[in-house]
Amino acid sequence: MDQVDKNLLLVLQDNARISMTELGRMVGLTQPAVTERVRRMEERGVIKEYRAVVAREKIGKHTMAAIWLRATNCESLYAFCQSAQEVIECHRISGGEYNHLLKVVTASLPDLEMFENEIVKYGKFATSIVLSSPIENKSLAAVVPESN
Repeated sequence: MDQVDKNLLLVLQDNARISMTELGRMVGLTQPAVTERVRRMEERGVIKEYRAVVAREKIGKHTMAAIWLRATNCESLYAFCQSAQEVIECHRISGGEYNHLLKVVTASLPDLEMFENEIVKYGKFATSIVLSSPIENKSLAAVVPESN
């Protein structure tokens, strides 16, 4: 991955709907050259997918929390997380008292409490309510190492 690929990723992470022609103008390449580079990054799995970033508050999800959980049965937790609309991320973590980190969104604190009542059967947990998110969806392209 060279500097041009990194620049392409920086632009695409900010605006995945940009045309290949405009993207080419921004990085100094022709549209066919940009299209080929993007296709190669897709094939290598560098670009996994394209998606919209939804403003959770605009869809009524005003409460976000991190739930630290010590799961006793990981597979049943994963099945629950897959089906629970409140869970937007589930991470297996190491060290400390907990082995999972869930990122959840709900409409309100009472809804978060109801969700907590559901997950208690999966193990011991602690909840941290997100007060604000000064940095979200930061681009990964800036930390990609160059290779030959």
